[in-house]
Amino acid sequence: MTQAATAQAPGAYRVMWMSTIAFTVMFAVWLMFGILGIPIQQELGLSDPELAWISAVAVLNGSLWRLPAGMLTDRIGGRRMTIFLLAVTAVPCFFVAQAHSYAMLLVLAFLVGFAGNLFSVGIAWNAAWFTRDRQGFALGLFGAGNVGASVTKFIGPALITGTAGVTYFGFIEGGWRLVPVIYSVLLVVLAIATFLVVPRHDRMSGASKPIGEMLAPLRHLRVWRFSLYYVAVFGAYVALSAWMPKYYVDNFGVSLQTAALLTATFIFPASLLRPFGGWLSDRFGARRVMYLTFGLMLVTSGVLMMPNGHIVINHADGSATQHLAYAIGLTQVVLLVFLLGCAMGIGKAAVYKHIPEYYPDNVGSVGGLVGMLGGLGGFFLPPLFAYTKVWSGFPTSTFFVIFILTAVCFVWMHVTILRLHEKHAPEIARDIDDSTPAVSERVPS
Repeated sequence: MTQAATAQAPGAYRVMWMSTIAFTVMFAVWLMFGILGIPIQQELGLSDPELAWISAVAVLNGSLWRLPAGMLTDRIGGRRMTIFLLAVTAVPCFFVAQAHSYAMLLVLAFLVGFAGNLFSVGIAWNAAWFTRDRQGFALGLFGAGNVGASVTKFIGPALITGTAGVTYFGFIEGGWRLVPVIYSVLLVVLAIATFLVVPRHDRMSGASKPIGEMLAPLRHLRVWRFSLYYVAVFGAYVALSAWMPKYYVDNFGVSLQTAALLTATFIFPASLLRPFGGWLSDRFGARRVMYLTFGLMLVTSGVLMMPNGHIVINHADGSATQHLAYAIGLTQVVLLVFLLGCAMGIGKAAVYKHIPEYYPDNVGSVGGLVGMLGGLGGFFLPPLFAYTKVWSGFPTSTFFVIFILTAVCFVWMHVTILRLHEKHAPEIARDIDDSTPAVSERVPS
């Protein structure tokens, strides 16, 4: 019996809360250039593409290493990996405040991107400490650290404005440069707190497992299907978090501050509902929750990609009349985007509920691959949003991309389930969402 399947240890909740706090701050660091970019662009005279690359390289590096980070967590424990990533990320984060050229800032932004890899570490770490009936909630609560995407949006503008022109300790400048210094101090404090708070005797589900055995599940088509699901619910979340302020400004003429607040109404449910999604997955089964997720995403993105229109009827005499004209305003758009965020928040937990059920001994490698591809979705989707807008001429094409991506996921999932029904009926109808290892192992996908 693996460690992940043994009785839940008393230190499990210390691991869960400490890893969640650390991940929240690391996520804020990972995406901090979304807000810092504006004053950086003004100070260094950067073009829009140059500015975009600063955020892009951070997102890229925060995704590339999720697979090896998850595997290392299974092998040497989440405690060591978390402390290491917190301490290592603090160094380039501090030196961001000392950057005075675009090239240096680009290098430092790439290195700061290591912060994003804490996700796969925390997933594997929490899965090793919690029993299967509580893994959905634990992984969901940890994943709610995505709310860190809003931290800089709230504290950044006021801090930048209030400290501009001030120098601290003779070498720390105020304004936007103070934000990464504060974050670097927080990261060091959290590294020390993790060392002191969580149990020193860690759980490592793959401590003696050969690398080949850890990578073996990656040959399963099911793992890549889970990865595509995560591109839809997480990669699209990261992309929209960065894209929506510009969308609101360009399409509704609101101020940047208002656009940031409206974007927060998407970020908060997409992050904070993740524990609820984990609880739902524990209670009703992850696949049922995925149906709910994709269904709601299809409805909301489908309406958002066509926010106004009408039906034209051509008559026999050559005349034409318009009927059923409709148009939705800013309030309705914000509400629909909020519901889209709710679906993503619930769905992110459901995707990761699958992993310890199907692969209890390989959560690090499987979770790392799923997280890596989901994060890369956050890197590739914004350019795709931009190109489809140029190609189509419609600003709402952003949601067309989300709709198509979600539809592909939904169809693939449903076709897979129909095939399972055909192969294993009638018992599969009863057991498809029963998370027992026997069912999980004997039902291929």
